[in-house]
Amino acid sequence: MLKVQIKRVLRLLIATTLTGVGAIHAQQYPVKPVRVIIPFPPAGPTDIFGRMVAEILTRTYGQQFVPDNRAGAGGNIGTEMCAKSPHDGYTICIVTVSLSIAPALYRKLGFDPIKDLTPVTLIAQVPSMLTVHPALPARKVQDIIALAKAQPGQLSYASTGNGTSPQMLMEMFKSMTGTDIVHVPYKGQAPALIDQISGQIQLAFNTAIGVLPQVQAGKLRGIAISTQERFPGMPDLPTVEEGGVKGFNGSSWHGVVMPAGVPPEIVNRIYLPLVAALKAPLMKEQLVEKGALAGGGTPAEFAAFIRSETEKWAKVAKFARIHIE
Repeated sequence: MLKVQIKRVLRLLIATTLTGVGAIHAQQYPVKPVRVIIPFPPAGPTDIFGRMVAEILTRTYGQQFVPDNRAGAGGNIGTEMCAKSPHDGYTICIVTVSLSIAPALYRKLGFDPIKDLTPVTLIAQVPSMLTVHPALPARKVQDIIALAKAQPGQLSYASTGNGTSPQMLMEMFKSMTGTDIVHVPYKGQAPALIDQISGQIQLAFNTAIGVLPQVQAGKLRGIAISTQERFPGMPDLPTVEEGGVKGFNGSSWHGVVMPAGVPPEIVNRIYLPLVAALKAPLMKEQLVEKGALAGGGTPAEFAAFIRSETEKWAKVAKFARIHIE
């Protein structure tokens, strides 16, 4: 009889306190260090953004948010670790545009980017610049299209590897303009730039801030910016869409996610200080200097953004017949 009464009391306690559990946990969170998975090597842009996030949250809560670089498979290894971590709020992950490209490229992906992750916020978008070698007689987007159509298969473009953002941007450009431009993959932006500067490669989409010194030095010619709006750091450079390719819009981007099932109250404990920092005028200025546009949308907005990006890049991958085993 006593056991039955205890069980009844326990059920009553659970029923009456369940709605407040998330709030109580959120108020206490975090009570121990939080792992910040960065699925790319140290010193790269994802690492920089990841450590920025960790610093903001560490300062906010006085609890350590510890960067943990888990590189490999284009970001998939670290992201899969995040997706399979406990949904207690003590693992967050920095993701990039590769999150939305991967489902179209890999036949076997160890996680579902939509179902297995909880979007928190977009940190930043990183525009790319369409550049050409100065010897190419092209000064605007329509010149490139005309040259490519007059010489199908004769122009070449560089990328930082199969399935990377530079390739996807150019393949989207090809699909929207009906042009035939040959892909030449490289292991990183540095060797790709060397061959473009030497004239072996005519075209490329490169991270805008990364290629700006070569453009300023006259080693490459900047044609257009990849995003739908002009980049404040290069206000005179038109967008690809302004160049006549209606609807063209693409960039690298970085955001924060958590494993699926994290309570909304805890998600907000990550989201709110980050969005406050990202909307600060000084932070926006600093990000522009680094070649990025500050994010800061809501979790719901970031979820919708990831879905739209996944759909967009799936169409591009199908057009280009890109697959990675």
